[in-house]
Amino acid sequence: MLMIGFPAQAFETNCFVLAPAEGQECVVIDPGIGVEETLRQVFTELRLRPAAVLLTHGHLDHVYAVTPVCRGGGLAAYVHGEDRYRLRDPLADLDPGMVWMMEQQFGAKATWTEPDDVREVTDGETVTIAGLDFTVVHAPGHTEGSVMFTLAETPDDLNVEVGSTVVSGDVLFAGSIGRSDLPGGDERAMTRSLRECVLPMPDDRLVLPGHGPLTTIGRERRSNPFLRGLR
Repeated sequence: MLMIGFPAQAFETNCFVLAPAEGQECVVIDPGIGVEETLRQVFTELRLRPAAVLLTHGHLDHVYAVTPVCRGGGLAAYVHGEDRYRLRDPLADLDPGMVWMMEQQFGAKATWTEPDDVREVTDGETVTIAGLDFTVVHAPGHTEGSVMFTLAETPDDLNVEVGSTVVSGDVLFAGSIGRSDLPGGDERAMTRSLRECVLPMPDDRLVLPGHGPLTTIGRERRSNPFLRGLR
């Protein structure tokens, strides 16, 4: 599987592009703030045709570019039903001071338009897009509708041996987890998601997180303090 990952221009949110190979259809995951030009370059250089956008949750830093990306190719955006309401106006949940800082950084007023085609996913559902099968794992705690997407495929040219992949969003990071103190967050739900959704995953599963470097379930099981306490 071809995997391209890069950070957005704000909040260091990871945006991922996954495809079976160059010259094929691809899936965009979590297009955050200011990723449009980089995505265009990736599509052009690798001859990729975007087929859909997957969202791990509805926070602004993970969805800000979803509408221009979708409208550019008539694409659907997939999000869990519990976070569907966030796509109506994710700016409303952001601290006004944070919005002001973002506007100062980019020299433009922050605006939002809801995607034209939003499709809701549910726990355990498998969505097949661009020849890849994404299985939805509902893992609330960071938001009500936070999800992870698992795939049997693994990226090419990795330095570690892995047997499968999970796009973890803001559920699991290298050495940490997503916050549960934001609107819609729930510490008890996060603990339950880590125990019931993350810990049962195989050690050789590659983790593509919402922020920070790639990791594996095995590495996090051994070293992540938020997981070690759940054994």
